[in-house]
Amino acid sequence: MGRAVFRFPSINSVAILIFICLVALPLVTSSRSAYSMVNMIAISGVFALSYNILVGYTGILSLGHALFFGSGAYIVGVTMRHLGPSLPMLGLAIFGALIFAVAAGLFAGYLTLRLKAIYYAMITLALAELFVIFAEKWRDLTGGWDGLNYKVPVAIREPVAVYYLVLAFTAAVVLFTRRFLDSPTGKVIVAIRENEQRASSLGFNVFRYKLIASVVAGVISSLSGVVFALESRFVMTGILSVEKTLEALLMTIIGGMGTLFGPLIGAAVVHLTGDWLAEFAKIHPIFERWPILFGFVYIFIVLAVPGGVMTGWNRLAQWVATKSGPGKPTKGDRNE
Repeated sequence: MGRAVFRFPSINSVAILIFICLVALPLVTSSRSAYSMVNMIAISGVFALSYNILVGYTGILSLGHALFFGSGAYIVGVTMRHLGPSLPMLGLAIFGALIFAVAAGLFAGYLTLRLKAIYYAMITLALAELFVIFAEKWRDLTGGWDGLNYKVPVAIREPVAVYYLVLAFTAAVVLFTRRFLDSPTGKVIVAIRENEQRASSLGFNVFRYKLIASVVAGVISSLSGVVFALESRFVMTGILSVEKTLEALLMTIIGGMGTLFGPLIGAAVVHLTGDWLAEFAKIHPIFERWPILFGFVYIFIVLAVPGGVMTGWNRLAQWVATKSGPGKPTKGDRNE
């Protein structure tokens, strides 16, 4: 009688299970804080996922990726505040956010992507800072430093409705991103990251594919900003800052750069750890400086699993497969 072979669960199976649990969450609790935590993890995860398309899959560093996120949020906030919180106005705002994201992605890409990657990082940073100045100075439109609050359409004012909207949006983006990365275009983008000169010598228009990656990442980031605006109903200049971009980079590194689910895992680690450390402020005032303490958590993760959580997951899966003996091979999750 043969020995039973233990099969390590794939990350896809785990993701589907987690998604089903999250869909069922409103059936077991009505806690708004739980909804808010899931919403922020999902929105931040999608933002980090869009950044990962640039830095993780294409090898393009951006220091101003928050430009797309913040512009999407501000376009919704300004439209809802000044034109009314109706569904037609929301549709107009989303269309405007998409147009701006495509235009900004093309503008930054055409100026810099033929040059070294650092120029793209600097031009996106300059555009983001320009937008920050614009948001600060035009107080009548954006609220300036004080931020801007507004109402949203009645159909998405209830916490449960917003919660399901965020879940549906996250699932749609993950499926689209996976399809995009598995497409011939996605394969070429990864090839450019691995060896740009070889990809060019094979006849691929490297500049065009980099431009496509820039626009796709910008559009996804802008849409995550739109959903953030609908969830928070408040926007301020901080969402345009370089710190917001670095937050996405941090989530990507923690979860696993160049992996599909890595940014979402990184977002969960950052938000849950931050919330957990903030709770210790009740014990001792030193924990009020929890971002400093989180730095030690980040250092530990980087030292323990240099490639991020997803790298650790894949190594564990390989170790379990080796220890459990021979069996039917399964499709790897290296880039999931």
